[in-house]
Amino acid sequence: MNNNDISVLNINLFQPEAKRSDFYFNTLKEHLLKSHKHIEKPHRHDFYACVIFTKGNGIHEIDFQKYDVSAGSLFFMSPGQVHSWQLSEDTDGFIFFHSQEFFDLHFVNEKLRRYLFFGSVHFPRKIQLEGQKTFEISNLFRQIGNENSSSEILSENLIISLLSQLYINSLRLFSELSFNETTQTNPIYIQHYQHFEELLELNFIKEKSANQYAKWMNISTKHLNRITQTVVHKAASEVITDRVILEAKRLLIHLDESLVDIAFNLGYEEYSYFVRVFRKKTGQTPSLFVKENKL
Repeated sequence: MNNNDISVLNINLFQPEAKRSDFYFNTLKEHLLKSHKHIEKPHRHDFYACVIFTKGNGIHEIDFQKYDVSAGSLFFMSPGQVHSWQLSEDTDGFIFFHSQEFFDLHFVNEKLRRYLFFGSVHFPRKIQLEGQKTFEISNLFRQIGNENSSSEILSENLIISLLSQLYINSLRLFSELSFNETTQTNPIYIQHYQHFEELLELNFIKEKSANQYAKWMNISTKHLNRITQTVVHKAASEVITDRVILEAKRLLIHLDESLVDIAFNLGYEEYSYFVRVFRKKTGQTPSLFVKENKL
């Protein structure tokens, strides 16, 4: 599969002379002003990104999901996701990027996928903060920014510590907003679901059977369905199809390959079957989707 036609942005593009090549921080106002030529069109990143809005409004679209933007909107994006936004001129806030290696270097036993807003395409990428929480999270962003511009000893270590605080506090808020009591009292379900999605991310093109994923996880298909229903309120087969259709949308919009070739690249030998799956999931054919959404 050739994704070369999709714009993939690297951190160095935003800060060619910065002291840290794997971490970037800026106010949102400055970022939008200085990087406009890079981010004016939908694009992917090869890094993790976190954004908080303190002023302004608009729409932020991440993998074809549109989110309203207002003061207190907190967003998380993972490598590979396609995003774009339409924002008012008074927009401001804070934004940072970092590579997988930047985090892993300091946390041997801690993985970014543990933070569910990074670990699953099925979870929302926005937390709407209110009141004191907006102040607390914004303050962590400010401290990260201050340390990033500092020449003090061990500044990178302190940045990592502040990142960890921000992610942990955000995960707690995310869990409160996203999960019911059953899920919160069965954290093992979350772990199993993350394992399922890790396998899915590696194999969704060649393997679309829930039974096979259950075998790889050494659990029954019934139990896998119980896990997915508890965590995301979907059957395992639907989670698999959702992931395939998301990739299909990305390719249909951002590549110039034929519809038949895209279907084949997604593991469908018969184009007609791909059309049926796509239409059942989205309510329209791939060709109509392209016609309505192609940039």
